[in-house]
Amino acid sequence: MDRNLYTPDHDAFRDSVRKFVEREVAPHLRTWEEQRLVDRRLWQAAARQGIVGLAVPEEYGGGGESDIRFRAVVMEELAAIGAASVQLGFSLTEDIALPYFLELTDEEQKRRWLPGLAAGDLITAVAMTEPDAGSDLQGMRTSAVRDGGHWLLNGAKTFITNGTQADLVVVAARTDPSAGSRGISLFVVERDTPGFSRGRKLEKIGLHGQDTAELFFHDARVPAENLLGEPGHGLRSLIQCLPRERLAIAMGAQAAAEAAFGWTLEYVRDRRAFGRPIAAFQNTAFTLAELRTALDVSQAFIDRAMLAANDGRLTVEDAAKAKWWATELQQRVTDRGLQLHGGYGYMAEYPIARAFLDGRVQSIYGGTNEIMKEIISRQLIQPG
Repeated sequence: MDRNLYTPDHDAFRDSVRKFVEREVAPHLRTWEEQRLVDRRLWQAAARQGIVGLAVPEEYGGGGESDIRFRAVVMEELAAIGAASVQLGFSLTEDIALPYFLELTDEEQKRRWLPGLAAGDLITAVAMTEPDAGSDLQGMRTSAVRDGGHWLLNGAKTFITNGTQADLVVVAARTDPSAGSRGISLFVVERDTPGFSRGRKLEKIGLHGQDTAELFFHDARVPAENLLGEPGHGLRSLIQCLPRERLAIAMGAQAAAEAAFGWTLEYVRDRRAFGRPIAAFQNTAFTLAELRTALDVSQAFIDRAMLAANDGRLTVEDAAKAKWWATELQQRVTDRGLQLHGGYGYMAEYPIARAFLDGRVQSIYGGTNEIMKEIISRQLIQPG
């Protein structure tokens, strides 16, 4: 499909990203999967290449480029080699955490944190999900109480991407128990904060190279100047940032689905059965036709959503549509692709097998797809 989405600048950037991925990512994927962790040096190398910190303003050492299409290029190139764990780690920093640091920080906070983010020296995490509350942000129990020049944080967070090695963690906590949704605030908890500890590195069925952890706060003493935004405005800030997060998940899912389709197409063209290529059988051909059509239709919607995001027009509902649709499509493509690989699709050495496991979580995080449908349906049935 001729997308007409990218300019020559994006094409030149893609060439640079592709060379970086071949040199700095592909040779190390197996090692990172085994150690359950992507080396920190990759963030620094990516920053030197202009891949990390691209949206950080130039005065703080970044690229000053907010065009989300550049992020799509990075996602597509990482997906092409099956580097889902790297893609998630980068996306957490660039698409999910960075907007909080760009939009909610004051000048002193920007000077303190943005240069390190731009240089790849600081890795970020966002800690919202709790063991008992799940996706229900209003049900969170983590609390913060003012104590002179500090806030004392108490509680636990779980399923935190980059949780093991994050230097800066954006933490949501309840600061006014009587204020309901207006009683939640955001804090930046730094690595060496007293009372802040990390639990075990969680064992997952996929994304083995990406570190996911539990975080604990026991009277964690967070300086008052680490309050992010206005007190009590945390939920509002979360809601404002969620559309970008969900679009990023959709972009990553679309890129992964496209890669899985490409691997499958190559396999069925080369693999022969009963004297002819598997691709020549009608069932295979029809499956490929269905998946190709679904991918093209999905890509058109996501491209439109990316342009809307660039212009500040992305709606909560369209982000939810993109997220649930693309992640469901990713799972459908990888499932059908694995089936067409036959027994080899079940072998871990084949990228389609890893993609099948890596992609399963996509319909869960960022708000489950059931919640996405709830968001869409509310807009449809509300009066007026």
